[in-house]
Amino acid sequence: MNHDTRLLTDRNVWLATTRPNGKPHLIPIWFVWVDEKFYICTGEGSVKTRNVLGNPRASVALEDGNKPLIAECRVERMTQPYPPPVVQAFLEKYAWNITTDAAYNALLMLTPEKWLTWQTG
Repeated sequence: MNHDTRLLTDRNVWLATTRPNGKPHLIPIWFVWVDEKFYICTGEGSVKTRNVLGNPRASVALEDGNKPLIAECRVERMTQPYPPPVVQAFLEKYAWNITTDAAYNALLMLTPEKWLTWQTG
């Protein structure tokens, strides 16, 4: 399976952000891959959202530790109206309309700046 297929079909990424005190925060989360960017929808008051508003850098990694694919990213908070291809991607992948979910009201766009990958064992 190539990277593009994995980015379109894998259900979760591990998202790493940094708290204001410098401690890391790592969490698995749903995502979509649209136009060479990761999109993550989460709560406005979540730790990850607060972290990236203070430090707009994050790393994401696909879950397969035997075929790592990691991206170091610049993060931007998106405002509504969200890009239609992103809304459609969440609908198709998770049957989730991110435009009407009041609890998950923060859309983060992660633009990869550096990729890391290798084969294990």
